[in-house]
Amino acid sequence: MKTFSGYQLITPDDLHWRPSNLMKIPNADFLERTGSENMGARLWRMPPMSANTLHKHIRTEEFYFVLEGTGRIRIGEESVTVPKHGGVLVGPDQLRQVFNDTEEEVLWLIIGAPEEMEFLKGSLSDMDLSLIYPQDPKQLPPELEGVTWPPAG
Repeated sequence: MKTFSGYQLITPDDLHWRPSNLMKIPNADFLERTGSENMGARLWRMPPMSANTLHKHIRTEEFYFVLEGTGRIRIGEESVTVPKHGGVLVGPDQLRQVFNDTEEEVLWLIIGAPEEMEFLKGSLSDMDLSLIYPQDPKQLPPELEGVTWPPAG
């Protein structure tokens, strides 16, 4: 793992927004252009009535911070509400899933370290994905019962 040296300014124009592979949640990776192998940092725009993947990590601790709206995250069997400008730290061994059971978009900043480089390809990885997806990663939390996500097409 190499250490980043110096500094690099990242502006909004540098961000590339794309839908996530499995759940089609718009996200932008702040650090992809820096080559950082020590941490990851992404913005996630959670549309109304949506959910990200249910997952865990091998080594990565993640800090979830709500920039806009009221955040909701499932950690194990518990659902936690995170107010605007609030955050929650989640250890690598905990199943977690960010979701939005409101009618308003929620903007999260999620920072994780150390970066698990072997899993950056997500569902396209050649690695044993059951290590990060021990259960169906597309299952929705109970709060979204009856909702269809990701959207078809």
